[in-house]
Amino acid sequence: MRPGLSNLHHLAARAALASLLLQAPANLKAQDASAWPQFGGPFRNFTSPSKGLANSWPAQGPRKLWSRRLGEGYSAIALDSGKLYTMYRISAGQQASKFDREVIVAMDAQTGKTLWKDQYDAPFEPGMKMENGPGPHVTPLVAGNQIYTIGITGKFYCKDKNSGKTLWYHDLMKEYQAPRRDRGYSCSPVAYKQTVILPVGGQGQAVMAFDQKDGTVVWKKHDLASSPSSPLIINVDGQDQLVAFLGDVIAGLDPNNGNLLWSHPHKTDWGLNISLPLWSEGNLLFCTSAYSGGSRLLQLSQQAGKTTAKELWFTNRMRVHIGNTVRVGSYIYGSSGDFGPAFFSAVDIKTGQVAWQSRGLSKASFVFADGKFILIDEDGNLALATASPSGLQIHSKVPLLSHIAWTAPSLVGTTLYVRDRKNLMALDVGASR
Repeated sequence: MRPGLSNLHHLAARAALASLLLQAPANLKAQDASAWPQFGGPFRNFTSPSKGLANSWPAQGPRKLWSRRLGEGYSAIALDSGKLYTMYRISAGQQASKFDREVIVAMDAQTGKTLWKDQYDAPFEPGMKMENGPGPHVTPLVAGNQIYTIGITGKFYCKDKNSGKTLWYHDLMKEYQAPRRDRGYSCSPVAYKQTVILPVGGQGQAVMAFDQKDGTVVWKKHDLASSPSSPLIINVDGQDQLVAFLGDVIAGLDPNNGNLLWSHPHKTDWGLNISLPLWSEGNLLFCTSAYSGGSRLLQLSQQAGKTTAKELWFTNRMRVHIGNTVRVGSYIYGSSGDFGPAFFSAVDIKTGQVAWQSRGLSKASFVFADGKFILIDEDGNLALATASPSGLQIHSKVPLLSHIAWTAPSLVGTTLYVRDRKNLMALDVGASR
């Protein structure tokens, strides 16, 4: 890397984060930046305001603070007020039950010890395909004194975050006839004002909003096809909007009532739009999917109450499957690939051209903070890297996890939380003192 480029890149990253906050909806600005309360972190974009991260790690990797075994699952770690929240599955062989069960667990962030947990029967629906692991897939959402979780069969719980007491519950499949998902429900919900919003599916209810306090339906709208992707709140020229990356379309909704504000086609094989859309400076919305989907950049603008979505470019050279993306400066970074190899790639946001692809990691998810990428690939390798328009520089890389690692890491302060299908680990990634 050229001398001084790292510092310039770090400044660009800080500027991009500041710009994002200026465009953020009111509820996003209010989030505690020292927490990780939802899928994608405090800003729902896999970036963290953490400072003081190490520039490299020892050969054995960053210092392990603690580790513990969980059951099966890909649910990421939410953190709020010193407590961690996630989900996992235990099989019938591990306890006296004829059904597999899903577990919602709260843990002490300092030790990993269980503070409370609740479990419920969650038998697979006929035809579900679990060859890559049974989930759960959804990351808990923390909002106020509640947490919200959804299992692979659509069991939707609101719990008191301190005690684990169930405050309300919906079975999305039984109550609303939500369509069965072959590999289970995977859309992590988002909070907006006094509601929690999530894709459900079915006639007139592609997306639904529930009251946070009592679970009553505030609105449900649209007949659009379902997908595994999660919703995102953005702000377009002063108006809060909900982005729903659905089965064959990107839709912008009014989060207050569900009304359709705009839509743009984005089709891929089997409707598997999975990756969370990326909203960034300049009213730019990046959406990407694997298989035949590819990536497109939309520019949104609003005038006289009408939103226009203009496609700036499309490329099929960037195809993010299950991972995430981050914008730093004028480039979008992500792990591109589906059935074959996946390469960490950089795309020029101005042109859609792929600037480079790195072969140093397999399919990876990551978080960006303090000018650095912390990545975990599906083989369980943890890496610390910096990226620039000229390439990826891996400063440290260590084999860490033993099972498929598709879950994005969570970072609060200088503590990183990573999990694979079986285990959870807390690591100190701060600079040595």
